[in-house]
Amino acid sequence: MSPETQAFVVFVVGMLVLMGTGMNMAFALVLTGAGMAWVLGFWDTQLLAQNLVAGVDSFPLLAVPFFVLAGELMNAGGISRRVIEMAQAWVGHIKGGLGFVAIGAAVLMASMSGSALADTAALATILLPMMRSQGYPLPTSAGLIAAGGIIAPIIPPSMPFVIYGVTTNTSISALFVSGIVPGLIMGLGLIVAWKLVLRDLSLPEGTPLPLKDRFRATGRAFWAILMPVIIIGGMKTGVFTPTEAAVVAAFYALFVATAIHRELSLPQLHGVLVRAAKTTAIVMFLCAGAQVASYMITLADLPSVLTGWLGPLVDNPRLLMLVMMIVLVLIGTALDLTPTILIFAPVMLPIAVKAGIDPVYFGLMFVLNGAIGLITPPVGTVLNVVAGIGRLPLSAVIRGVNPFLVTYIAILLLFVAFPQIVTAPVAWLR
Repeated sequence: MSPETQAFVVFVVGMLVLMGTGMNMAFALVLTGAGMAWVLGFWDTQLLAQNLVAGVDSFPLLAVPFFVLAGELMNAGGISRRVIEMAQAWVGHIKGGLGFVAIGAAVLMASMSGSALADTAALATILLPMMRSQGYPLPTSAGLIAAGGIIAPIIPPSMPFVIYGVTTNTSISALFVSGIVPGLIMGLGLIVAWKLVLRDLSLPEGTPLPLKDRFRATGRAFWAILMPVIIIGGMKTGVFTPTEAAVVAAFYALFVATAIHRELSLPQLHGVLVRAAKTTAIVMFLCAGAQVASYMITLADLPSVLTGWLGPLVDNPRLLMLVMMIVLVLIGTALDLTPTILIFAPVMLPIAVKAGIDPVYFGLMFVLNGAIGLITPPVGTVLNVVAGIGRLPLSAVIRGVNPFLVTYIAILLLFVAFPQIVTAPVAWLR
């Protein structure tokens, strides 16, 4: 067996065994990379340390801590709550209105934070108790909120797009633009799915609020609505880069939370900074560990091995995309979004480019697939967040999310069959 083949076996078996033991993903990546280095004859602790540092030594990655901080500030400073209250004022009275509120708020909040976990936590904390009190079936409600939360990685500003862009050297600005239309289509898909679910539910209808109350709720959410306008508008006009946009988002959220809404005190700000720092540390350590494994994957020339396997499909881009999406769906059941990007994106993108697939389109499809993995059991990070907040069994949330998971798979297949849905708006918006 050649050293390259041995390295491949070490990578696959090592990751499966270490993940099976419950080891932290970052440590698993470092140890797997070290094992590959030993097999390939490149064992050098200095080389491992250099790659650990190189994994986080990137200016665009500075966007990650600031987007995380912006999401935490939105939740603690009342920005997220005002978005939900505005949506409730307009559609909360109709049958199943809180479900439509969840979808509308998810789309709006996705354009502010870029973090699926932060958005899901805010939606679940506020809406699940309301849904429980009004007789909504909790498993279905929790499933809808979880499905709405994963729109955040698609609509800009998106933290996963930043990580993907840095990892594969793809334009982050182009990736941001590519997510606008698919994110809105995801929202529309959830509306259709929720309407179909409502046919089997007996839910009360409320009384519409007077127009003045609706506009008052919209006015209270004005500063929240202005946030995505500033961020996306600034990037579109070239005023700031995506990395700088993350800084703007964090400081804007801090200003609104402390000076305008005045719901964030100094002691609370300390807690927000600590939570953001912990989340950032987790993401950055993953990036560092993935760089070790990625470097060894490159030395072992594993992309060429994968290209040899998928070579017959290179002449049929749509079939190649379909096969890749199926593989990523299976990977998403076991891996979280960030490690999926860090490990597999650098390997799969060259194959897609060789087949003539647009790299920005592939990036959107890759992140969308990984986002769907966040609500796919058994890992399903977002499912665990909703289950924890709602104090529900994970099995109940999995059962409730199924109709919306099917909807997302259908949307994914639609984009595979008609890539122009993604590429045409990107060309026009850019």
